[in-house]
This record gives sequence, C-alpha cells and structure tokens, in this order.
Amino acid sequence: MPPGQVRELPPPTAPAPLLDWLLTALAPMNRTRVKQLLRAGRVVVNGAAVTRHDHPLTPGDRVGIAREGTAERSGQPLLPVVYEDDALIVIDKPSGLLTVATDGEKADTAFARLRAQLEGRRAGRPFVVHRLDRDTSGLLLFARSPEVRDRLQANWEAVAKTYLAVVEGAPDPPAGVVENYLTEGRDLRVRAGKRPGGGAKRAVSRYRVVASAGGYSLVEVGLETGRKHQIRVHLAGLGCPVVGDRVHGAATDPAGRLGLHAWRLALDHPVTGGRVGWESPLPEKLRRVVG
Repeated sequence: MPPGQVRELPPPTAPAPLLDWLLTALAPMNRTRVKQLLRAGRVVVNGAAVTRHDHPLTPGDRVGIAREGTAERSGQPLLPVVYEDDALIVIDKPSGLLTVATDGEKADTAFARLRAQLEGRRAGRPFVVHRLDRDTSGLLLFARSPEVRDRLQANWEAVAKTYLAVVEGAPDPPAGVVENYLTEGRDLRVRAGKRPGGGAKRAVSRYRVVASAGGYSLVEVGLETGRKHQIRVHLAGLGCPVVGDRVHGAATDPAGRLGLHAWRLALDHPVTGGRVGWESPLPEKLRRVVG
C-alpha cells in the first residue's frame, strides 16, 4: 500500500493474537470499534489486509491502520491474508469474486487484487495454484514463484481439502462416501454417472453432517479428488443440494449466496517439508442458516 495511507503502530514485542494485541495498542479504543476496523479490512499486517481476529502476530511484525476509504479509492478492496511466507500466500476469498479472469470479467479477480497488494509493497507477484468457483468462499492458496506453483500442482491430490456446505434437508446416512464419475457437457453443466469413459472422471467425496436446524444441515466434506463442481453434484445426488445452487436443484437461497465454503487446507510445505494448515471460519451469513 502506498506510503501515507497507513498509520503505523509500534511493532509487537511478543507473540499474540491480532485482536488481543490491537486492544492494547489502540487503547482506549473500545472492543467494538477495533472489531469494526478488522471487518472493514483496515488492519494491515506486513503490508496485507488481515480480518481474522486470531491472526498470529510475532515480534517485529509491521502493523498499521489504513485510512478510511483507502480500499474503495483503489477500486479493488483488500483481500484478507491468512498466511504468508517466502513461498506461499493464503487468502480468504469472499463469495462472488472470481479466482482468475474470464471472458466476462477480466479486471476484478482474486488474482488481480492480490497481485496489486503485493506489488504495492514491492513483494513480487502471486502464481495461481488452484481455483475456487466465483460463489464459493474460503481458503485460496497462491505460490510466490513458478517453481513452488509447479511443485504444489504436481502433488495437489495429496493436499487435504475440507469444505463446509449448507444444504437443504439432511443426508441419509449422516456420514459416508460418494464415489462416481463426473462429466462436463457441452452446456458446461457437470453430471454424475456410474461408469468411466467418454471423458468421465472419477470423483470421491467423504461427508458427515455437523449440525441440522430448520430444514437445513451443515455438512463437512473432504475431497479425495478435485473435480469441477464435485461437492455440488455429490450433495445434490444425496437429495440435499447446496443452498443457493439452483443449477443442481436447490429450491431455496436463505443466505443470499451459494452455501459452500473452503474451510481447511493442509499440506506438506513445498520448501521446508513440514506440515502446515489453515482454517477459515464459516461466514456469518451461512452460520445463521444452521443456527
């Protein structure tokens, strides 16, 4: 972010969750106001907007408060950065934002916003590793170099990917495995079949119901394969389409958005080899549907 648009705060001297540290650093500002700054994307850590209350701070981190209206004037709201090091950067993508450009939208994408954020602090550029559908929210991983991107993509099946879905009804049984073959038709719609061939790709999802309320359920889904629209097709096949997914049979849209959220990612770090993982809280609009 350009100089002068962020008010720098004294750096932390000990590890601490971001919200706890801000309450001390910004005293006597009250807790409600501090949380409003976080939600608005105005808290900047090491040059990137952070909205998570539990974001871990370490001694020497650069923390600042962006001036009101900064994001809006840039034309591209800041993306929350969940994790960043020299090899990886993980963001929390909002619903409604494309991962990369398409024929219909070339300017405002997660990639374009993140690239602008990194270039604004002369921190290189991101490299796309995978994609989330426009209407799916949650964790989106980028590499910081082509070499790291290639390593991640070559081992993508080994990455643990867990989603939360808000669905109509309740799957029966409440836990299980869905395995079939998915084919994308000329109309771009993905359909399930029982046999391979003709471009069909094997798709495997593990699911379990976490909670149910008011005719809706919150379902945790782990992917063993990563096919286009896999979760949406599999849950619809159980008779429980994802809310807001009219393409696959949903009759309701109680959250005003698709009820699918990329909740957890875990992988072996492509440089250090150590296990790393991240989690993105279920958005409030979806949480309210299932109580």
